[in-house]
Amino acid sequence: MPLGNNLLFFFSALGAFNAFLIGIYFLFFTAKKTLSNALLGALLVVLSIRTGKSVAYFFDYHIPRIILQIGLTACLFIGPFLYFFVKTEMQQIRKLPVSWSIQLGIWAAIILVTGLTYPYAQFPGLWTSYIIPVIYLQWGVYIGLTLILMKSLLKKIREKEKLKPFEKWILAITMTIFLIFAAYVWAISRLTRGSYITGPLYFSVITYLAIFILLYRKKASDLTTFASQKYGDKKLDEDEARQIVARLQKVMTEKELFRNAGLKIGDLASEIDIPSHQLSRILNDSLQKNFTLYVNEYRVNAACKMLSYQTNFTIEAVGEEVGFNSKSTFFATFKKIKGLTPNAYMRESTPDS
Repeated sequence: MPLGNNLLFFFSALGAFNAFLIGIYFLFFTAKKTLSNALLGALLVVLSIRTGKSVAYFFDYHIPRIILQIGLTACLFIGPFLYFFVKTEMQQIRKLPVSWSIQLGIWAAIILVTGLTYPYAQFPGLWTSYIIPVIYLQWGVYIGLTLILMKSLLKKIREKEKLKPFEKWILAITMTIFLIFAAYVWAISRLTRGSYITGPLYFSVITYLAIFILLYRKKASDLTTFASQKYGDKKLDEDEARQIVARLQKVMTEKELFRNAGLKIGDLASEIDIPSHQLSRILNDSLQKNFTLYVNEYRVNAACKMLSYQTNFTIEAVGEEVGFNSKSTFFATFKKIKGLTPNAYMRESTPDS
C-alpha cells in the first residue's frame, strides 16, 4: 500500500477508534450521568461502527460481508440517536421517554429480523437495490426531523443573534452528521470511488477538532443545557420559557392533572421532565402566577363549563370534580378568580327560560 494510502487509512481508522472510545466514555464513565450524555455516547458509538466499516471496505473490498452488514445496520440508529440527543438538549428532557424506547426497540427488531432472514452475504443484490436505500432514507428523515426541531436555533442564525455555547455544540454535531450522511449518499450513487472515504475523513477531522476544542476550553460544562444551570439565580431566555410553557399547557389540557386535589408542583414538574424550582421560576417570570393560582385557574375554568350546563352535579360536587378538596376553598377561589360566587355564575349562565 502506498504511503499516501497508509496515512489515509491510519488517520481515518484512528478517528473512528477514538470516537468509539469517547462514546463509551459518555455512555458509562462520564461524571454527569445524564440522558444527554448517554445519547451522545450512543451516537458516537454507532457512528464509529459505521465509519470504521467504511474505512475497512475502502482499503479491502474482500472483507467479510457480515462486517458490511453490521456497519450498514448501525446507520438505523444514527438518525434516532441524533434526534433524541438534540431534543433532549433543546427541551431539557431528563429521562428516556417510553416512546423513544419503543422506537429503538422497533429498529433493533427490524435489524435482527432482516439480518437473519436476508443476510448480506447471501442477498447482496437485495441489500444494494432495496435495503440500503431504505436505511439511508430513514437516516435522512431523522435528520429532517432534527432540523425542524432546531428551527428556533436556525432562526437565531438567520437573525444573526448570538448563540449560546451549548447551541453551537448542538449545531456542530448536527451539521457533522449531515455532512457524513451527504458523503455516503454521494458515495452510493457511485459517481466517484474516492467519495466513499469522505464520510470517515469528515468524522475523523471533526472528532480531532472537537477533542482540541474541549482540551483548549477552560470549561466544557456550558456545552450542555443541563450542566451548571441554576434556575434560582438565572432567568431562562424567552424561547426556552415558551417551549416549557407550551409543554405545560399541553399536559394540563390533555391529562387534566388539575382534577387531582393532591397535585403538587413536583408532580407537574415531573410530567414535563424539569426540576420543581425551574417550573416555579417559569410560572412566576413568564406567567406572573404562582403554582396554586395557575392550577386553580384550570379548576375554575373547568367548573364554569360544568356550571354552564344542566347537570346532575351539585355545586359542591362540581368543586370536588374539578379538584378542590373543600367547599369553602372552591367558593373562595371561584369568587377570587371570576368575581362572583359559583351560585351567581350558574344563575347568569343558565337563566330560567
